[in-house]
Amino acid sequence: MEPTLRDLGERGDVVKAINRALIERSEERALGSYVLHGEEALTPIVGRVIGKRLTDELGERIGLILDGVDGRVHHVALGEAARAEEAKIGAIIAIGPAPAGPRLADRNIAELARGTGEYRPSAHRTMAEAGGVRVPGGDQSHVRRLEALRRAGIVARIDADHWRIPDEFEARAAGYNVQRQGRITIRLLSTLDLEAQIGAEGATWLDRELASPRRKEALVEQGHAWRTPEGGIRAPKDLIGRLERQEIGRVGKSLEDRARLPFRMACESERITGVFTRTTQLVSGKYALIENAHEFTLVPWRPVMDERLGRQISGVFRASGISWDFERKRGLGIGI
Repeated sequence: MEPTLRDLGERGDVVKAINRALIERSEERALGSYVLHGEEALTPIVGRVIGKRLTDELGERIGLILDGVDGRVHHVALGEAARAEEAKIGAIIAIGPAPAGPRLADRNIAELARGTGEYRPSAHRTMAEAGGVRVPGGDQSHVRRLEALRRAGIVARIDADHWRIPDEFEARAAGYNVQRQGRITIRLLSTLDLEAQIGAEGATWLDRELASPRRKEALVEQGHAWRTPEGGIRAPKDLIGRLERQEIGRVGKSLEDRARLPFRMACESERITGVFTRTTQLVSGKYALIENAHEFTLVPWRPVMDERLGRQISGVFRASGISWDFERKRGLGIGI
């Protein structure tokens, strides 16, 4: 009976936490709209963070309470409290199941180690340069992955150009991912709550979802949309891009004193080269500040960039994203 009673007690604590979060917002929902996911999310969830609660005595694990766009209230338990740092109260986030199986880098390593039990970065680089295999991130990104797996006791480093890879490498690497990251992924969609997004000057989550009549009215007032003779509201097809560029230009100018450099807007198909110095959170999303000797620019941030903080970075700017060349040879770039 002990596990059953423990589960019932935990469920009761979660329900109380959801009730408190709703009461603080002067809201009320039927108990049947509560969805408790544990540490797994079998389907994607999008919603506003309305509460957080510690789920262990040490404060290392945390649960998020989301007011979902599906009209239900969700509670999701996270393996590490640090994973919820950016998910502030009021933020809009997306939660979904973590990708199953090994990473692409793990599959590449396993393929190149097949038959010998060894992975050699130099051989990987030679094959990539010859066009034999596609190497996202280049051989060095695979070495960094192996360093993490070495610390977990999964692989062994013989020397700088030789790594011993076990037969069950892919399965053990996938298990390491689950243990470290859990079975849930979190994506921050907006740091602003819904009320703040209505009048915001920038590309908000509401703009991308066209989810609020009040936001449409605000866009008309700001001159980004117009009323039709039939009484509807229309916006240009490139609305999101216009809002992003407007905010980037405004924030870039405001950062000039701090950066002690003039700001310049990045152009389509332009090569961006400089030092990745820091990030800044905009209404339109998280952006990276890239500095060179004469100026700086703001480009969309991606998690893969974090390992290059404070270092030289180069890539081609396009509307669909940036293709970064993280290695010395341009043929070993990673598109993000």
